[in-house]
Amino acid sequence: MPSKVAAVIKNKFFLSLSGNVIMSGLGMLTMAIIYRSLPMSEAGIWVYFSATVVFIDTFRSGLLTTAFIKFYAGSSPERAAEIAGSAWFIGMCITGILVVINIPFLFFINQIHDQDYVLLLRWFSPCFICMLPWFITTCVIQGEQRFDRLLYVRLVNQGGFTVYMVLLLIFKRMNLEWVIMTYVFSHFVTSIFALSTGWSRINTFSKRTKKGIKDLFDFGKFSVGTTLSANMFGFSDTQIIKMLLGNSALAIYNLGQTLMQAVEIILRSFAATAMPSLSKAFNLGDKDSVIYVMKKYVGMLTLLLIPIAVLGWLLANIPIYIIAGHTPSSTIAANVFRLFLTFALLYPADRFFALTLDVIHKPKVNFYKVLVMLATNITFDILGVKIFGNIYGIAITTVMPILVGVIIGYWALNKWHKFSFWHVYTVGWNESKTVLTAVRQKFRPKRAAEEV
Repeated sequence: MPSKVAAVIKNKFFLSLSGNVIMSGLGMLTMAIIYRSLPMSEAGIWVYFSATVVFIDTFRSGLLTTAFIKFYAGSSPERAAEIAGSAWFIGMCITGILVVINIPFLFFINQIHDQDYVLLLRWFSPCFICMLPWFITTCVIQGEQRFDRLLYVRLVNQGGFTVYMVLLLIFKRMNLEWVIMTYVFSHFVTSIFALSTGWSRINTFSKRTKKGIKDLFDFGKFSVGTTLSANMFGFSDTQIIKMLLGNSALAIYNLGQTLMQAVEIILRSFAATAMPSLSKAFNLGDKDSVIYVMKKYVGMLTLLLIPIAVLGWLLANIPIYIIAGHTPSSTIAANVFRLFLTFALLYPADRFFALTLDVIHKPKVNFYKVLVMLATNITFDILGVKIFGNIYGIAITTVMPILVGVIIGYWALNKWHKFSFWHVYTVGWNESKTVLTAVRQKFRPKRAAEEV
């Protein structure tokens, strides 16, 4: 039995999932410290700052992550070094360009009276620079499928930030600017750790080639749409809420949205492990296998989310109250969470349709799909606020861009290889039964007759 447990713990699926669970738990703890220590309006400013930094980083991570794994995984040592060095070059170029764009605004910072923008302009460049080394490291680690190392790197980052928050409380330094400074410092420490371990492969920088750079950029310039689809809509919500409803409403909305990390944990974990399987099937020219793998993940994850959604509806108030305390705002945040959980049943189809389109070399479809989804999201967000006059309007209309994304993704994949949308869930049900049967057999004690 101990050897079986050890085998499960070392499994890449378990490592990916457990890593995301641990990081989410630490993130929740950090969020609770911020919400209970800062006024709701300042918590809203923090949400705006972190959301903006993450969104801008999407252009770097979206361009490189999928492309890097695609060209790096399973390649020869020479090709792997070429791709790693080329990724470092592109990452540095993107970072340099954004920092140069940011610098001129610093000369006019005293003329800006909105604290949101002052903090963003002041701290964006240091933060973005400090994030680069450990971001490239995570690309390398995923390409090598070393999810144990990925856990360590992310633990240093998120765990460090949580520890720094606790120290701010102990030394009574908890304020918005200190929170942002410790956030930047956590990225700096993580990058130092990544560079010192050698996992970043920065030593391959000299191995970069024009071909490697071109391969990554040509694929990534469209695959960035997949990553944007997971971040752009939340960012547009952030902007619209801030402009139309204010920072306090933004903090409340984010509180309800934060709990959706439970769903994102599952999606990210399985997406990280599905990518190699989909790529392998495509590289072998097996269209049936590509579609089957996609169906399996979409169907199984949707079934897994059903009980999670039911429990979330029943118990939504509990985690909200733990994070922010019992206030009228907490009730609104809990209801926002319930609405998101309902729409989350469409997330697996949207996410894995997009991932599959990237794998079959149709990232351009994802790019255009994201533009349509964004336009849909902004339009219905504004309509929602106009009709309801509060954040419920934005939460309810969130379903519209998701529906658009699923429809476009299914249409594009069906043109590549015919399949029934509803058969996705049949495959998911059958695969779920197979997995459960295998797990029961693996841990079932041997019969007495066999032992004799």
